[in-house]
Amino acid sequence: MALIRRTWTAKEADEWTKEDVITSIIAPLIYFLLTIGVALSALLIPVGFILLAAGILLTGVMIFIINPKLSVLSEDYEKKQKKYLEELERKVRWED
Repeated sequence: MALIRRTWTAKEADEWTKEDVITSIIAPLIYFLLTIGVALSALLIPVGFILLAAGILLTGVMIFIINPKLSVLSEDYEKKQKKYLEELERKVRWED
């Protein structure tokens, strides 16, 4: 079994998993690194560039971890929305 799961069903993606825990832990760290990194980089302090690079790298890691779940949830929502709009359109036409 892989450390990070990449394939999901809509029901599985809607549940809280270790991927959600990982991203919720690193998200504040990313925010901190990017904020401090930008501030220190603007002052041309070398450690700021390192923090900024670390924040950007962790952002990529977070997207890699959570994007498969978000994509599946988005696709499921689009299917439900399309079905709802089709049903609504049928009802509106019936009333005309």
